[in-house]
Amino acid sequence: MEKDRIINALSKIRHPELNKDLVSLEMVNNVSVEGNKIKITLLFKKPVDPLANSVKKNVISTLQSELGKQFEIEVENVFPHHDLKEKVAFKGIKNIVAVASGKGGVGKSTVAVNLAVALASQGYKVGLLDADIFGPSIPKMFGVEDAKPGMVKVKGESLIEPIEKFGVKLLSVGFFVDPGQALVWRGPMATNALKQLMEQANWGNLDIVLIDMPPGTSDIHLTVVQTVAVSGAVVVTTPQEVALADAIKGINMFRSEAINVPVLGLVENMSWFTPAELPGNKYYLFGKGGGEKLAKKLNVPLLGQIPIVQSICDGGDSGKPVSLMADRADGIAFKVLATNMMNSLNERNKREATKKVEITNK
Repeated sequence: MEKDRIINALSKIRHPELNKDLVSLEMVNNVSVEGNKIKITLLFKKPVDPLANSVKKNVISTLQSELGKQFEIEVENVFPHHDLKEKVAFKGIKNIVAVASGKGGVGKSTVAVNLAVALASQGYKVGLLDADIFGPSIPKMFGVEDAKPGMVKVKGESLIEPIEKFGVKLLSVGFFVDPGQALVWRGPMATNALKQLMEQANWGNLDIVLIDMPPGTSDIHLTVVQTVAVSGAVVVTTPQEVALADAIKGINMFRSEAINVPVLGLVENMSWFTPAELPGNKYYLFGKGGGEKLAKKLNVPLLGQIPIVQSICDGGDSGKPVSLMADRADGIAFKVLATNMMNSLNERNKREATKKVEITNK
């Protein structure tokens, strides 16, 4: 009787993309009941389904609502086998650059978004991957919060199709979750989601993919450098001492013997405040010259200095990055940053080949 009730409840749950219920789709592969423990196996039709976790959560919440919260429900998602050695994704990308910061709140995502748009406006084929799994902001900053990436077949493999805006290909976990929902994932879940966005997406042939990293240092950073060959890192900081101290940690992480990813340079964000009515004035709210001093100390280029202006904040909130307006002072700052970063990247590529990091100590 319990199995019949479970099947009946599952027949009310629809797959969001396929728009049919799980029973009709023959996705319910196994149901077992032992006391108050229910185990369900869902068999997905594609080797990649970005909505799988959403379906799993829906199954658990629906069954607890229908049967009672006294039941302990375990759901296993099973996918068709596909040979990982035959992956076609991330193959046509010339350069992968991590945009990182030692701490949160320094404007790393703002820099990543405007840098990507500035590069696209200079004629580069650009992608932007939001690796800030727990705080994805890229969809909002591009004005595509409601976008839902579809699937496409490439050489027989089902891949996620990135959203494209302002000439930049975009992927973020934010496309697959409710914008108001807090992600409460353990480390392996977060890293697996990120690997899926990197390895199982139709990025195509691009000159560069920027990866907007989470702040600080974490498993996500190790996952990125172990999964793909990162050409270099750009570290974002602000001028005050506490931010510079954290920036040093970020730079040292990439330079560590285990990771050894070249640091292309430092970006000093919020360098000075310029009021709209006094465009020629500069007020150094967080100190002056901190980024320049740190760049010299660590022997890395200072790629750019980005001022605090209202338009940069407004551009992020409205989904229209200021780097779209390359004739304005704020837009010019990102244009200079893009040019300097590509110069640093080209110099780096002349010196050494890019390779994935092999970390053997667990």
